[in-house]
Amino acid sequence: MGNHAPANGDPTGYREPLSRRRRNVLFAALGACLLGLIMIHRSADPNAGLPPMPRAVAPQPSVSASASAGASHSAARTVPAIVVPDAHPTRLSIPSIGVNAPFTGLGLDASGVLNAPPPDNTNLVGWWQGGTVPGNRGPAIVLGHVDTKTAPGVFWGLSSVTRGTTVDIARDDKVTASFTVDSVEVFAKNQFPDDRVYGKTADAQLRLITCGGAYDRKRGDYTANVVVFAHLTGLRES
Repeated sequence: MGNHAPANGDPTGYREPLSRRRRNVLFAALGACLLGLIMIHRSADPNAGLPPMPRAVAPQPSVSASASAGASHSAARTVPAIVVPDAHPTRLSIPSIGVNAPFTGLGLDASGVLNAPPPDNTNLVGWWQGGTVPGNRGPAIVLGHVDTKTAPGVFWGLSSVTRGTTVDIARDDKVTASFTVDSVEVFAKNQFPDDRVYGKTADAQLRLITCGGAYDRKRGDYTANVVVFAHLTGLRES
């Protein structure tokens, strides 16, 4: 190996350290480049990749074996579900991943498939209005985008949620329902467990759903879905 003179002409090889201002500018530029690399492959329609949803003719499919097992396990839970059919959720809070987002109602399209939340709103979650009100008995279904065409979405960090995490949902009847996460699971699109996610439950439960797995650029879709399963553990006035 040969010896090479330093590029700055200093034979000692010493270089003056960067000023604080220059370091901050450099770190900001690097951060922007990293976010750009993360998002560049997600330029396809962000509506794609949502899970198969219940049809209008079957808002709560029959309970599968796994759902029945979950219902049996939930029998020991002591927090009763609320029965206020005309209430609506207003805000979702998951402090552990920095989520504090308002709700929009979701309905079914002409073919009976649930519409997604607006594709370009990075801080909005959708609630299936034809299903269970969060805090009432049954599985409440909440959807959010993992990303948009230009930025991370409201559920960007959903896959990092852990068992025991608290999820709060404020309702327009001045009640806040608190849920505790039981599990976070990833399902391939062609193996999505409809009955387990949408099936009837004996108590009040919650399902948070977003896209997951790898992004298939050719199809403009993710290969899987992330589903958070949680159960009601508290009610309070809000």
